[in-house]
Order: sequence, then structure tokens, then C-alpha cells
Amino acid sequence: MPRKKKKEECKTIPAWLISFGDLMSLVLTFFILLFSMGTISLEKFQMVIKGFTEYLGGRKVFLEEQLLKENKAPVEFKNMYPKKENKRKILQKKLATLKSILSAAGINAEIDSHGSEVRFRINTDRMFPPGSYIPLKSAVPYLREICKSLVPLGLPIIIEGHTDNTGSYKLNLDLSLKRALYIMKMFISCGYSPDLLSVRGYGPSRPVADNSTPTGRAKNRRVEFVIQTKDY
Repeated sequence: MPRKKKKEECKTIPAWLISFGDLMSLVLTFFILLFSMGTISLEKFQMVIKGFTEYLGGRKVFLEEQLLKENKAPVEFKNMYPKKENKRKILQKKLATLKSILSAAGINAEIDSHGSEVRFRINTDRMFPPGSYIPLKSAVPYLREICKSLVPLGLPIIIEGHTDNTGSYKLNLDLSLKRALYIMKMFISCGYSPDLLSVRGYGPSRPVADNSTPTGRAKNRRVEFVIQTKDY
């Protein structure tokens, strides 16, 4: 009588399932490893935030120790502004104040912003005698006030001289450059860095108004402070 085969207690696991299980274990281990490496140290995060904030011109970063222990890290940026935005806003306020001061003295001034350039345009009729590059004594305090207001910002400035088209082109060109140079020397004497200053004289070549009228010629007789804010 032939022997009966014993019934198998458990079905044999397919070979592919064993390999699949090993693969899943390895994948799980890999993701656990990634998670552990990606865990943020709040203390180190605080140091990074402080350094980054100071670089951008910030003044205060506050993280309470108790909050760190609870894995919560709210950061206050009440007084933190990027340098460029901060200086630009301060510059606009200072120029608006200067414009008011000059207007009260009967000196026409304009503010013109374009891209990273801010132009502060001043009419020269009450700043310089006709044909002279030496400012009127009454105008000197206003030029110094402009310098004192801009020195703390430390922004590069191009001082441009402009005239109307009355008289010789060569003389006007020379006059516009000498006026710009004289103002630059005044700025240096009041503490502005020479490395941040440059001058240009355009004479009548860049009018902002029609030279055929007295009003237009008056607008063209001017000095412009071209303030660069691109990298600040």
C-alpha cells in the first residue's frame, strides 16, 4: 500500500516575494536615513537666521529658549529690511525734505526716479551768478545741507552740470563742468567719500525743456545729483 504524502503545514513563499520584501526594507531604511539627515537643529537654524538678518541690515532676531525646546521657532523681523529697500526709502524721504527746504528759499528742485537711478534736479539761477562756477554765498548752506543729508547713506553720486543754449557752446560746456567740480569739492570737504563721487558737464546738450522760451531756458540751467541705488 503506497504511503500517503504529508500535507504541507504552510504554503511555500514564492521566491520573488522574498526579494521584494528585502527591497522594501532597503527603501524604507533609505528614507529613514534621509529623514534623519534632514532634521533641522533649531540652535543652528537660529545662528543662520541671525547671520543672514545682520547681512541684510537687520537689527533684531528673537528666539525664546522655551520655544526652542518645544520645537517652535517663530522669528521676529520687526526692524529687518533689505539694505537696498531701506536706503531707497530713506533717500526718497531725505530728498523730499531737501526739496521742501529749497522751495521755501525760492530754489526750484525736482526728484526723478528711473530704475536704480534717482535724480535730484536743482535750478541754478539762485545758486550761481550768471556765467560763474562759484556758488552764491546764500546758496552755500543749501549745498552743504544736501551733502550732510546724503553722507550717511554712502551712495554713489554723479554730479552733472547743465546750461541753456545762450552763448558759446564751448563756454557753456566748460561752465557746466566747473560747477559740477566745485560742488564735488564741497561734498568732499563736508565728508563725502571721493570714491563715491564723479562729475560730468553737458553744457546745453541735454535740455529738459524748450530753449526757445525764457521759462524753458531757466529749467535747463540746472545741476543734477544722479544717485545710484542698484547695489544698495
